Amino acid sequence: MERTKDFYWKDKDFCRTLMLRMMVVNKFEETAFWLFGQGLVHGTMHLGVGEEATGIGTTAALKKEDYMLATHRGHGQAIGKGVDIRSMMAEILARETGTNHGKGGSMHICDFDNGILGANGILGANGPIACGAALTIQMKKIPDRIAACFFGDGASNEGAMHESMNLAAVWGLPVLFVLTNNTYGMSTPLSKVVHDMDLTKRAYPYGMKAFECDGNDILAVYETVRQAREYVVANGPALVVEHTYRTSGHSKSDGNQYRTKEEIQYWKERSPIVRFRQELVEQNVMTEEEIDALQAQADQIIADAVEYAKAQPQPRVEDLERDVYAD
Repeated sequence: MERTKDFYWKDKDFCRTLMLRMMVVNKFEETAFWLFGQGLVHGTMHLGVGEEATGIGTTAALKKEDYMLATHRGHGQAIGKGVDIRSMMAEILARETGTNHGKGGSMHICDFDNGILGANGILGANGPIACGAALTIQMKKIPDRIAACFFGDGASNEGAMHESMNLAAVWGLPVLFVLTNNTYGMSTPLSKVVHDMDLTKRAYPYGMKAFECDGNDILAVYETVRQAREYVVANGPALVVEHTYRTSGHSKSDGNQYRTKEEIQYWKERSPIVRFRQELVEQNVMTEEEIDALQAQADQIIADAVEYAKAQPQPRVEDLERDVYAD
């Protein structure tokens, strides 16, 4: 049964949790960007500023036991699924106590205890892995569990994703394909690489049900994914398309030469956090002061994570091959 926003406004604790998680994600992204500029983060990273609702709203509708495959822009997805933020910050700073012992970095966050099977730097590579996880669920007859596979509008053109959707449909695998459409594949607008901008139609050739929502509306994301998850448990694979926008660049090296400052500002004013804040106040769920207190809490959580991560040891040379090869 569909739940309206009025249903959720009655649950202040739930709304508060969603807002705090989005603020934590946003502060994590901003801080990671600053640390990169200080030369403390090596390699590169892909921020999702402006996409906070897609990661938090989606994962809030999943269960801890559900498997999840994140994208290269997956900080918010991992935080929403329950990763230890201090360990993830340590991972980004290449420390021994990081989620991947300092060897994976931003694009490969894993946390098996919370169902996070890893992020991936290869576009579309999440699909086959998600199908494997879902096949495990199916073969072991594990009840009420799914595999959620995040991918973007750019990855939706990758053959691996279409093969995965076809395989999931043929075998009836419990996979929820979550397409975060931020309208750009790196610097290329979606309109230049697809004939039809309606990405829900990607599900149709495989006889798969498609759901769609405003990806900048946290409650719309949660409710849509809640319904989609129920469908997948009962019927097999489905696609959710979440329309959003990243105000940050594709990566640290992105100079934003392909879009205007006015375009970015337009979306900043409509970001998930800005919108949810306005709604919470208008619906008398929270006051401005209470929301400011949440921001202070989020800031402190990230400050503590940075302090912790900086104090951790770097990986030892002797452990170079540990966790690389199976025993």
